[in-house]
Amino acid sequence: MMSLLMAFLVFFLIKPGESQTNISDNNINTPIRSFCGRNPPIILSNFIQNRNSTLGEIRRQLSSNGVFYATAQSLAEGDSVFGAALCRNYLTIAQCVACFDVGVSQLISCVTGNGAYVFLDNCFLRYENYNNFYTDPNVVEDVGIAPLQLCGNQSASESTSFTQAVDGLLSDIKDATPKTSNFYVASTTQITNGNGTVYAIAQCVENTTQTICRNCINAAYRDLSNCLPSTEGRSIYMGCFARYSETPFFSDNQTIDITNLLKGKSSKVPKIAGAIAGVGLLLVLIVSLLLFRLWKKSKKTEEAEPDLDGAINYNYKQLEVATNNFSEENILGRGGFGEVFKAVIDDYNIVAVKKIEVGYTNKAKEEFENEVKLISNVHHRNLLRLLGWSSEGSNLLLVLEYMPNGSLDRFLWGAKKGSLNWKQRYDIIFGVARGLSHLHNEFHVKIIHRDIKSSNILLDHDFQPKIADFGLARFHPDDLSHISTKFAGTLGYTAPEYALHGILSDKVDTYSFGIVILEIISGRRCTDMNSERPSMDYLLEHAWKSYENKNHINFIDETLDVNPNQEEHILHITEIALLCTQSPASKRPTMSEVVLMLTNGQSVGNKQLTKPTLIDNDRRIYIGPQNKATNVGNVSGSPKEIKAKEELQSVEVYDKVDITENGVN
Repeated sequence: MMSLLMAFLVFFLIKPGESQTNISDNNINTPIRSFCGRNPPIILSNFIQNRNSTLGEIRRQLSSNGVFYATAQSLAEGDSVFGAALCRNYLTIAQCVACFDVGVSQLISCVTGNGAYVFLDNCFLRYENYNNFYTDPNVVEDVGIAPLQLCGNQSASESTSFTQAVDGLLSDIKDATPKTSNFYVASTTQITNGNGTVYAIAQCVENTTQTICRNCINAAYRDLSNCLPSTEGRSIYMGCFARYSETPFFSDNQTIDITNLLKGKSSKVPKIAGAIAGVGLLLVLIVSLLLFRLWKKSKKTEEAEPDLDGAINYNYKQLEVATNNFSEENILGRGGFGEVFKAVIDDYNIVAVKKIEVGYTNKAKEEFENEVKLISNVHHRNLLRLLGWSSEGSNLLLVLEYMPNGSLDRFLWGAKKGSLNWKQRYDIIFGVARGLSHLHNEFHVKIIHRDIKSSNILLDHDFQPKIADFGLARFHPDDLSHISTKFAGTLGYTAPEYALHGILSDKVDTYSFGIVILEIISGRRCTDMNSERPSMDYLLEHAWKSYENKNHINFIDETLDVNPNQEEHILHITEIALLCTQSPASKRPTMSEVVLMLTNGQSVGNKQLTKPTLIDNDRRIYIGPQNKATNVGNVSGSPKEIKAKEELQSVEVYDKVDITENGVN
């Protein structure tokens, strides 16, 4: 491994490109921000080889004249690496390559995770084991990466004139950048009282759209405006970069003429007033007409432009047309709060539209607002992305990614039963684990999904999973071990301490994930009885008995054609599933630990598996490890007493509750 690292490092350092020769004092290639991913590669040597190949190809592209944005990929041996690099357009070829080399040297030691990125003033470099971040223009901010605002420590001596001049410059750049062909602008302005010049640039990644670029640059403009009257400032997003400084960082002859791009920005009212002075009535009519047209234009833009971190606010009529008036033949599925329709936006873009029926429950609008708020800020390859939304009166609609293979349950016990092989099933298990780990550990706040089940896991064209339906999701404060709240979820998938006591923590999602693993392995629904065999066990009990009796082969889906090596792997994954369903909750692993177990083949180690809390098939109650059961109505006490009961886990019960596919009735 060390030889590979050294060879790669030498490759990039023996031919370093020329260093900056002009304006070098303010243009040093110093990393501003970098990050190494947490998810380890499957086989380190394969990952390093693919990373070297990807970065080498990017460097080759950047060595060509006029190339400032380059992407490449290496997919050999399962440890895929997708990479992208972006240089500022004021650089020479040698300067761009030199910046790239510094970025590579910063990331060369990132071998604990299969993704990394680094920002420098002059360039940006990123690689991941998935390609969404550069093939999908909608993925601008993802994997919980927060923007970064950096303001200088020194304030301008003539703060008022400096602020006015620079704000005007930044405003012009903000308006012009999305209108250029390469999403890049460099410009300067003179400071009247200080006899100085301020330099500024803005740049979006070239694979994005004009609308997304505009939103990103608008956010960057707000950041830099807040820096004033500092003499320099930077705003860094995954999708764009903006910077200003009173010290030159590009040459005066490298500015972009944006005059034509700013036509119509200033108000025409004074010119009109001067031209028609004395004709008051005509002036009123002209101004009124202008205001009306501006109002119509702003209204149209408001309907079409993204809101909520990139999600587009559609009007109801647009989505009604896109779904063919929400026709029956376009229905993709039905859930607890409404229906999901296939829709075609802009004549070619296929999406899914979730129509939430307020009449089903008075909490529907609250759930809708919750889902919009959560999904619009969370981006990960294993989480379903929100593309847009609409809220007009009682019509609540979400526009989501279209997943051509539908939900996982169709492939386990539905129309597509038996069509998934073991590798596909394992990839689904691993992808869901990564998505949950991101929600629990990698986003800037902890989010608990609360309704992980097979019907809420959707599959793309490559059968890669995305967790869907965030209507029940909750934020979880980091300083609390758990939240006490009213139960909401789907019985059979729900952890006993939550359904019984309302004690909610991230371990509730871990439990549900364990149940989903067992469904994937067995091809059975968790609430179905094992009626085809001598026992009448529910899924979890059947899994435990098979494991306890060392007869796990009887638990595997009979439609799976597995070899002895795969049987051993399935047993390992079954152990992880049973570990996830242990009680009390403290015995369950975190989802980040689960990802490590799945990635490295790490065993459950010295964590002793005990009989999990099981469902009684006759009374539909949970029975604890000591085979005791108590009605829900008999459980009472202070929060401290309830917590003590939860830790003892001697009694965990559901009683007189109907288990349905859509949740609790």
